[in-house]
Amino acid sequence: MANNHITSESKQLATWYFTFAAVLFGAQLLFGLVAAIQYVMPGFLYGILDFSIARILHINALVVWMVFAMFGAVYWLLPDETGIETVGIKIGKLLFWIFAAAIVVVVLVYLLIQVGPASDTTIWFITEGREYIEAPRWADWGIVVVALGFVANLFLTGIKGKQTGIVTVLMADMIAFAGLYLAGMFFTDNISVDQYWWWWVIHLWVEATWEVYVGALAAYGLITMIGAHRKVVEMWLWIEVAMLFGSGILGLGHHYFWIGTPEYWWEIGALFSALEPLPLVAMFIHVLYDWGKTQGAEMNAEHTDEDHVKSVINNKPAFTWFTLNAFGNFLGAGIWGFFHTLPQVNLYTHGTQFTSAHGHLAFFGAYATILVGMMYLAVQGTNGIKVMNHTKASIWGTSMITGGVVGMTVALTIAGYVQVLVSRAQMGATWAAYFDGQSGLWFTQAMDWRLIMGVVTFLGFLFLAKDLLTTGKSPVHER
Repeated sequence: MANNHITSESKQLATWYFTFAAVLFGAQLLFGLVAAIQYVMPGFLYGILDFSIARILHINALVVWMVFAMFGAVYWLLPDETGIETVGIKIGKLLFWIFAAAIVVVVLVYLLIQVGPASDTTIWFITEGREYIEAPRWADWGIVVVALGFVANLFLTGIKGKQTGIVTVLMADMIAFAGLYLAGMFFTDNISVDQYWWWWVIHLWVEATWEVYVGALAAYGLITMIGAHRKVVEMWLWIEVAMLFGSGILGLGHHYFWIGTPEYWWEIGALFSALEPLPLVAMFIHVLYDWGKTQGAEMNAEHTDEDHVKSVINNKPAFTWFTLNAFGNFLGAGIWGFFHTLPQVNLYTHGTQFTSAHGHLAFFGAYATILVGMMYLAVQGTNGIKVMNHTKASIWGTSMITGGVVGMTVALTIAGYVQVLVSRAQMGATWAAYFDGQSGLWFTQAMDWRLIMGVVTFLGFLFLAKDLLTTGKSPVHER
């Protein structure tokens, strides 16, 4: 992504973060593919790479590449929003290398050591053993240090420069972003208490702080790509802050009930979980409506030629990914999340492939889409492109990744449905029922389709990587 068109050091640092994030994105898909193969062919890589390790690498690479891309996106937008160079940029560059080196070491430990003794040595140097946040304790503290340095740079820049609503929301959100991660870093002997705090990271960290962050990116992207009115996007951004922090916190209740907390969490958790994606969709629809009625109409009244109409959106690949984000968030986090959020339903769906279906579509729809869109904005700025059009690679990449993830989601939903019918409803959630539920034809075929759709997604990533690396020289763009 590097080129001479960028004069801002902050934006140069952003391209570092985006590049490393893209590499980790590829690793996430690769290890997910390995795990999917092992699910249908258990002997694959037997004795070399255990399924549990492939799964750890798949999930943790997902979280880490998104965090890298989030940091990169903030470093990219800060000079535009504040009007000044990011403060502490040298520290930011140093922290990038520390963060990247730590991730490489953790991955190598997962691959080469895999399993440690049941002692503090394992917790500190191999894996903590907490599902989804398995990073060893030393890496946990390293992430905290890097995050605090990033937050300091954001605050120092936000205070010194122009203070927009987007930067103000990011400043508040990043405090919570750094703080909530701490909830998963201490140990308690009581498993219910430990799970209570674990959910603060798994659910609240993601569904509150990440969602608000995505809202800020959506606001910035809509202003950048189509010249949306700032007052409109920032109005919805503040509404989203109120709804997401409120609904995200209370929405935790649909997890709390199953670890021994009171029954009133049934209704509270179910209701507020469903509200989280609504402000993002509302922002997107309102902005497009407002833009179409006023700005777009005015611009096209002055320039009626077809070329100008095509150029109203100045980055079509990024706009496509931002559009996918608005509705992918609603489907993945909203609809698929609500499928099994009600505790009365979750009694049957908990621990089935319904959860995996929701996770795949929610993380893709809510976060991956908008971060890939930010990568395209960085490619545009890096290469000095005035209007960025679709290339064949961008169309294939977008279509195959989206189609692959949706296909996996449908396959996993079918698999979860079979598990609910057989393992839970028919056989009463016994140990034998678990195996019977996974041996049925519909379940095994769904796992086969999950693998096929995983291959489609990975091939789509190759097209995406090719496009990000080469589109700067493509003649289809206007300069």
